[in-house]
Amino acid sequence: MPVGPKGQKRPADVIGNAVRVMRIATGDEADNVQDGGKSAAAKELGSKGGKKRAANMTPERRAKIAKKAAESRWKRG
Repeated sequence: MPVGPKGQKRPADVIGNAVRVMRIATGDEADNVQDGGKSAAAKELGSKGGKKRAANMTPERRAKIAKKAAESRWKRG
């Protein structure tokens, strides 16, 4: 049986996966979603980090980072 990125078991075929999704949707089977082991407090602090970093940066530095990211996106495709 194939394994997902976080170790969860998945059906090998498309129909088996569709049946599993249908069972989860109708409540016949429990959806065992793993949260990666992080606490809620750690998740909350992590989501604030990027906003705080951007607020502390100068507009020139933010523009430089955005330009580098855009160049990287255009280079790939």
